[in-house]
Amino acid sequence: MALKDITLGQYFPGTSAVHRLDPRTKLLAVLLYIVALFLANWFVTYAIMFLVLAGSIAVSKVPVKSIFRGLKPVLFIVVFTALLNIFYTPGVTVLARFWVFTITLEGVYRAFFMVVRIMMLISGTFLLTYTTSPILLTDGLESLLSPLKKIKAPVHELAMMMSIALRFIPTLIEETDKIMSAQRARGADFESGNLIQRAKALLPLLVPLFISAFRRADELATAMECRCYHGGKGRTRLRQLKYKAADYVTLLLFLAIAVGVGVLGRFGL
Repeated sequence: MALKDITLGQYFPGTSAVHRLDPRTKLLAVLLYIVALFLANWFVTYAIMFLVLAGSIAVSKVPVKSIFRGLKPVLFIVVFTALLNIFYTPGVTVLARFWVFTITLEGVYRAFFMVVRIMMLISGTFLLTYTTSPILLTDGLESLLSPLKKIKAPVHELAMMMSIALRFIPTLIEETDKIMSAQRARGADFESGNLIQRAKALLPLLVPLFISAFRRADELATAMECRCYHGGKGRTRLRQLKYKAADYVTLLLFLAIAVGVGVLGRFGL
């Protein structure tokens, strides 16, 4: 897996209907999508969720290859989860038995649905960052969490930290790639050996990477102080968030999907 395959935090500028939605709408839609995905439990409901995801990707005009590339970093976790469900799910219909492992039909079904759920969950949440800029994501998250300000919760600061973290993921990945290229030029080997040996080979990357991260954090803090940033108090926004007809339609659609999938799931579909 190449570092360039990690696409978390990247933003694909565009003018699609998904890009033009209010960030609060997209955050709530993703939340309803996740709820519906966990309510799905059989082929019919999973097929509905797949159509919802495919339709959202098509409307957003985000390249499908970017979605698949973002799934590569979690491929090991997906495979490991599938194996655990196959070997440790009890069932009535036994397909195979060897050593201490028993593979049942129920375990195969559960592993399949678990893999599909994880991949669709990651793809749906990645689509949020692909179609929403970090600034709008911060404003939308702060607006949704604004009721917590009544109990003195640092809503603006929390939203800003999450936005900065997402924004600098691609930067840190690029920095890691540069450090690895420099160490390869000096004879370092990151690809040969078993998994433990490869992990040990990556340890020398941590020191320069942490130094670079701390330097960038210090530069960012200095830049924010020079611009008289003192938190969200008294701060104005260049773009005011306003719901439009498309936002209400989208929220109602995803709410209906979540309710419908939940009802169908109760009937085992």
